Amino acid sequence: MAKEFLLPDIGEGLTEAEIIRWLVGEGDPVDVDQSIVEIETDKALMEIPTPWAGVVVAHGAPEGTVLEVGAVLATIQTVDESPADALSRESAPIVGTLSDQAVDLPPRQTASSATSEPTPIEALPVVRRLAKDLDVDLASVTGTGAEGRITRDDVRRAAEDTSPADAAEDDTAGAEQSASVGEERPPQREAGTSDRGEVVHLSKLRRTIGERVSASWREIPHVTAFDSADVTRLFASREALKRRRNAPVSMDAMIVKAVVTALGQHREMAARLDGETLTYPERIHIGVAVDTDDGLMVVVVEDPGKHDLVALSAEITRLSRLARSRQLPAQALGGQAFTVSNVGAVGGGYGTPIVPHGTTGILSVGKAEHTPVARGGRLEIAPMMPLSLSYDHRVIDGSGGRRFLATVVENLEEPTLFLA
Repeated sequence: MAKEFLLPDIGEGLTEAEIIRWLVGEGDPVDVDQSIVEIETDKALMEIPTPWAGVVVAHGAPEGTVLEVGAVLATIQTVDESPADALSRESAPIVGTLSDQAVDLPPRQTASSATSEPTPIEALPVVRRLAKDLDVDLASVTGTGAEGRITRDDVRRAAEDTSPADAAEDDTAGAEQSASVGEERPPQREAGTSDRGEVVHLSKLRRTIGERVSASWREIPHVTAFDSADVTRLFASREALKRRRNAPVSMDAMIVKAVVTALGQHREMAARLDGETLTYPERIHIGVAVDTDDGLMVVVVEDPGKHDLVALSAEITRLSRLARSRQLPAQALGGQAFTVSNVGAVGGGYGTPIVPHGTTGILSVGKAEHTPVARGGRLEIAPMMPLSLSYDHRVIDGSGGRRFLATVVENLEEPTLFLA
């Protein structure tokens, strides 16, 4: 029996995924729970297993295609039917999901059975919103998704495309105008050539990063405050802990601890704005920005206040490793109340970080540098750590942002305040 295996709902509100690599070819046999395809979602790479044993009759789409959840991922002929029979069946296929549940589908409409009524536009709400933002008429877009559904890539291409005929007319008119005023016509470029250089298709993660920071920048009125902390005692405390516990203690863990303590005193910085209401979380989860080969990712450490520094260091290291291999679990992909970005790990200093959508603040931490500091009329040299705090001005006033940042500085300069 031929069954259609649909792209399953993989949680976290994700609506689509890109096919990165097929792990089995068309015509290849598969076992139950065998991974058949590698996909990329907004933040993770994952392999999808088949719920049935049999033969892969057809791939739902080629590599590089973006599919919506519920689109046909693969057609699988199960062990009770031959491939030839599967391909020649006229009855409706069966829809499969990861839960092994299946339902009969009505026969697909053929060209001969189609009516003269206008064909409804098949597009998800997120695609319709994008089309509205880009001023694209969906009726004029040809969908490349399953069953002709219009995808976000279809909308983007429609927004970028220019009619070849119009472009030719524009080029001709421009050339004629140049000739009429005695200017030399520019050389005509041969078809198929380009002077743009290498063209690289953005990954799913890169496109998602762009969409989310754009949404944050459009919707959140940003304010960024700057300060620096003398981390002499922070460095000394870290080395003492490493010696006493004979275990690594990361700077990320120290910073997260200092921030969590400050958030306990300034609850509004961890609140979430929803229309005219603020929601204060029962437990404060912290997002930690991780630099990966595929782009910036934020891993979410659940309730870091309950961990000691050695355990917290191990947890951040574990999540960072999973992020770089694109194997993060769903619970580590969202839900943070505040974000920490340690740009000092790559040599960064001050900056203007963008507040992640759905949160109120983010702290960017730069590389500590030995800097001349005036104290009591004397000039001293101390390791000064640059701090840049961006926050949502709809929730936090300037004075509130400065008070929170002052508390973070105080914690970093005197670690016993968050170690006690």
